[in-house]
Amino acid sequence: MKVFLEKFIGGNKNETSVKLKGNEQIKRQVTAMFGLLADLYGSDKLVLRAGKLDALQFMRSERMEERVLALQKLVFEDPTFNTPPEQEAIPGILEEIEEEIADNIARRTVEDQLEKKISEKLQQRHEEYVKEIKMQVIKENAGPENAHTLKKLALLEKMEQKKLTTSAMEFLRPASFEEIVGQSRAINALLARLASPYPQHIILYGPPGVGKTTAARLALEVAKAAKGTPFAREAAFVEVNGATLRWDPREATNPLLGSVHDPIYQGAKRDLAETGVPEPKLGLVSDAHGGVLFIDEIGEMDPLLQNKLLKVLEDKRVFFDSSYYDPHEPNVPQYIKKLFEEGAPADFILIGATTREPEDINPAIRSRCAEIFFEPLTPKDIQAILTQAAGKLGVFLDNRVAEAISEYTIEGRKAISILADAYGLACYRDKTDCGCPAITLEDVLEVAQVSRLSPYATCKVSSRREVGKIFALGVLGYLGSVLELEAVAFPARSQGQGAIRFNDTAGSMAKDSVFNAASVIRKLTGEDLSNYDLHVNVVGGGRIDGPSAGVAIFLAILSAIQGRPIPQDIAVTGEVSIQGKVRAVGGVCEKIYGARQAGIKTILLPAENENDVPSEVKGIQVVLAHTVEDIIRHVFPPTDVDELVS
Repeated sequence: MKVFLEKFIGGNKNETSVKLKGNEQIKRQVTAMFGLLADLYGSDKLVLRAGKLDALQFMRSERMEERVLALQKLVFEDPTFNTPPEQEAIPGILEEIEEEIADNIARRTVEDQLEKKISEKLQQRHEEYVKEIKMQVIKENAGPENAHTLKKLALLEKMEQKKLTTSAMEFLRPASFEEIVGQSRAINALLARLASPYPQHIILYGPPGVGKTTAARLALEVAKAAKGTPFAREAAFVEVNGATLRWDPREATNPLLGSVHDPIYQGAKRDLAETGVPEPKLGLVSDAHGGVLFIDEIGEMDPLLQNKLLKVLEDKRVFFDSSYYDPHEPNVPQYIKKLFEEGAPADFILIGATTREPEDINPAIRSRCAEIFFEPLTPKDIQAILTQAAGKLGVFLDNRVAEAISEYTIEGRKAISILADAYGLACYRDKTDCGCPAITLEDVLEVAQVSRLSPYATCKVSSRREVGKIFALGVLGYLGSVLELEAVAFPARSQGQGAIRFNDTAGSMAKDSVFNAASVIRKLTGEDLSNYDLHVNVVGGGRIDGPSAGVAIFLAILSAIQGRPIPQDIAVTGEVSIQGKVRAVGGVCEKIYGARQAGIKTILLPAENENDVPSEVKGIQVVLAHTVEDIIRHVFPPTDVDELVS
């Protein structure tokens, strides 16, 4: 430090001391020090500094001791120096002052160098920032497009210009309620619950391909046009398949209800991610706000997701939560703060459709929804659909084409698909331009063979009578079916040691029905089935899960052991109690429609099911029975019960 100071006072201290002696040397040292301080602080600032430290009068003093005192005040910035030093102490004091001035000069030099570097860095950063701003402005003015992206856009626009014709299913989809065949009751019920000032949530049950989705879409259009309904003209119809709705239990994603994209892992918007703000993503329930949310196959939804949907139906809002959300963060946009604090609106009408049984649907959802059942389509309904579709296609149907297609399916969608395939065959065969070909029976049969289709109704109904054979009625889902039961009886080889054999695949309850029938027959006729080797068979090996085949089993066995023929255009259903009563069964509507599909003329039902019989049953006779005697009177006319029992 001394060397640095001596550079300013004109040489080495020892050399100076040789040349100058005594007070003259001290005087020059003091003068040089004042000069250094003036250069270090500036003359004006040095005067101000001296005034604050009460050193101004000592600086102007003629006495050397007082000038040294002024140096002490200025250099050490200590106003407590009030006594001028002794003459003998001045050299030591000057040496201390020299050291302090040297330190200040060195410190100031380092600070100047740092400030210079800082200024250079700031200037460099400023230039880079200005350059970046210029590039951003240029990019914004030029847009995000370049030669590569413009080429891709041109390819997409060229692809948009190439369009095939619409599919037959889309072209032939019903455009009005009048085109939906066989569902007038269900449609009226749907409109009554939707086109109302107080619309209800609805669940539509029924087999596939009968028009549930189309009816729901058309019902909203009617409701929007009706007076007094809450639906606006722009009310949305949001459609989704419940089987495809998946969600992450960690709430990372939920397309139905919505989710929150955190700023780190899920890629919120750039401006939000940079400030660490989570972004709520609205779901389908918010898209359907003010309209209808249609969930097809609602029975296939995840049970936990169904429970979450219930909460939305109750609150009519969706609430979001995130550990990244800070309500006091000033960078949170107002719409995000509103979503987190108030939730997103989700006031909609839910319409669910399913092919499952009502018991398979969440009971809490069922309790909040009106339930409407769509009927299975009859052969006449299928034929009406085909005739209507042929008119739209502008084709001619040969005789028995519609009837032949109705033998292979009871679904309107499948019938249209078969017709479309046959239409394609007709166009190919005639080599026409698909203008107006004729669809023949051979076209339909070829489609059936290529598609490996088999007739839906396999039972052969006739007016003749047969011994030991009867048609029973069953239900699978929403579809009724006709089961063919047959029985044969032989005298036992040993009296009282006969055997009864029944299909193992039919189920335990059906076997119990055999034993119930044996007890009732013994009670009525006195015949003990242990005197017979009896074989009861369900043709095709069908499984009978309930006791509803009891009446059919009873009649087949009774016919077999007494040789009495049964008409083959009659079907029966009902449980037989051991007291001979015919008890109620389920699925009456489905069984009646299944019998009509098979061509059955008469159905015998338990009298307890009287209220379950549809009011508009056409083309089939329904007979109600309280006991097996009522059944016998109808199946074996004109023989009366007393003659048969005797």
